[in-house]
Amino acid sequence: MIHRRAPHPPHPPHAPHIPHAPRRAAFALTATVLTFTALLSAPLASVAQPGPGSEAPRTGEIVRTDAGLVRGARSGPHRVFRGIPYAGAPKGRHRWAPPRPVQPWKGVRDATKPGPLCPQVPSAYAQISSTEEDCLALNVTTPPAADRHPRRAAPVLVWIHGDGTVGGGGFFDGRRLAGRGLVVVTVNYRLGVFGGLALPGLKGAGTFGLQDQRAALTWVRNNARAFGGDPGNVTVAGVSFGASAVAGHLTSPASKGLFHRAVMASGEAVMDMPAGAMGPGVPGYPWYVWRTGREMEDITTEMTSALGCRDRGRPQRTLACLRALPVKTILKVPHIMNAFQAFGYGNPTLPELPPKALRAGRFHRVPVLSGATLDEHRTFVGMMYDAVGRKFTEADYGRALRTAFGKAAAKRVRAEYPTAAFPSPALAWATVVTDRMWARGTHAQHDALARHVPVYAYEFADRDAPMFLPLPGDFDFGAFHAGDIPYLFEDETAEPQFTPGQRRLTAAMSGYWAAFARTGAPGAAGLPAWPSYRPDHHVNRPHTQSLAPHRIGPVDYYREHNLAFWSTQAGGPPAKGGPPKAVSR
Repeated sequence: MIHRRAPHPPHPPHAPHIPHAPRRAAFALTATVLTFTALLSAPLASVAQPGPGSEAPRTGEIVRTDAGLVRGARSGPHRVFRGIPYAGAPKGRHRWAPPRPVQPWKGVRDATKPGPLCPQVPSAYAQISSTEEDCLALNVTTPPAADRHPRRAAPVLVWIHGDGTVGGGGFFDGRRLAGRGLVVVTVNYRLGVFGGLALPGLKGAGTFGLQDQRAALTWVRNNARAFGGDPGNVTVAGVSFGASAVAGHLTSPASKGLFHRAVMASGEAVMDMPAGAMGPGVPGYPWYVWRTGREMEDITTEMTSALGCRDRGRPQRTLACLRALPVKTILKVPHIMNAFQAFGYGNPTLPELPPKALRAGRFHRVPVLSGATLDEHRTFVGMMYDAVGRKFTEADYGRALRTAFGKAAAKRVRAEYPTAAFPSPALAWATVVTDRMWARGTHAQHDALARHVPVYAYEFADRDAPMFLPLPGDFDFGAFHAGDIPYLFEDETAEPQFTPGQRRLTAAMSGYWAAFARTGAPGAAGLPAWPSYRPDHHVNRPHTQSLAPHRIGPVDYYREHNLAFWSTQAGGPPAKGGPPKAVSR
């Protein structure tokens, strides 16, 4: 039986994405869940304008890129360049087409303001929207040393934001990591239906967002030196949906050589989803973010039928019709952005299912820093139930267990996670899914990678991480999904709430991440040692680094998340080299 200590006071979460099936029932989620889905891009999504700080920048910084000159601005000791295009506008006949080169410009292009966000719709908690398709831009923040030592190339970190339906690179302030000696690049990419639409014969179908990210990595390879960066030392990093994208790049042949380290925070590369885990009526999936080409085409048919463009047997006419529609018309279709929070595989970008490729060792051999938060699924449960006034009861807990695992297995799970061991049925259910879905998937991912490359595993365990949104009720979100991101990127909402211990944790985490980007290992002077992860828990007890204000050091992740139980119950671990059985009943 597993027991958990009483939780700490609540903190609002950043929302994860919710994948959808190509069936009408899969889209019939509550409005709360759907608006909640639109948060994960960053804690900074709640601010009015993207970009670092409020300090007035000093203009006059000019750099030559391969497409022309850009003028950035000063922000303290850093140079910041915003809204630099890395690919041509994906509009008109280029909508739902692979990214194309930027048209060179004459003169000096202003790069002191954020570029347009890619098309997206607002939610109740992220009041940002856009209908602008000329959005494939990135932002660059340079370290102070780039001025003092212009010939000493700095490591480059390229950040892929999460969610996949909302947000943009400009919401992430790279100055903290740049202060550690990195050139930090944050990226916009096509979101939702604009990044994932699929039709028969459509080149790049289901992977346009992933291809945009690859184009940004290519831009970095071609232009890093101009900003003081080393194109031979690039780290690609992401959170949640962005971390899953990193896994895609690890297995994509076309991304080979574009990066030399990888960071995945709360990624879902080797994760399935029990039925009902994301709310009543949401079916189970053998894989959380990966879909076959046919599944992506079915989603496209389901979601675009209301637009009047379906021409049976003539996908080119359907495509022409959809390309001719205004962005705002497409965005009016309910749930059309959320439905495409997935990547299609079985194509040139992702030739095979990424989890299968990872397990078989068919991925690019680069060091990996990867982890999750202690209480991943409290984010979902809190925002679907207790934090919004929909009490999750003992009866709800029983129904959720039966839906997820079937009647017989539900009894075993309930005996292992009795509500008496938790402050509420909601926290019991959140712990079940955190352990079964998130921790089990994270552990499997680390095991697969560590058989071939150095892996540094972590668990973010600050249960007092600052909230960025006030919520009703007293639900404890704990160390919530993506709660670690404000410890790496400066956040004007979180900063004033940091305690001295949290500031020390921020310094430690940014130090670890910078060291990893520099050398491929997170070792840094003055910080606790962080050994690499070695697979096979039966022999080695793989090292996972716990990151919390009160303690940085090893944690028995396998035991903490009851993975011995989950290796034999309710589905067990997926077979090596293949997908797990669907858990939907």
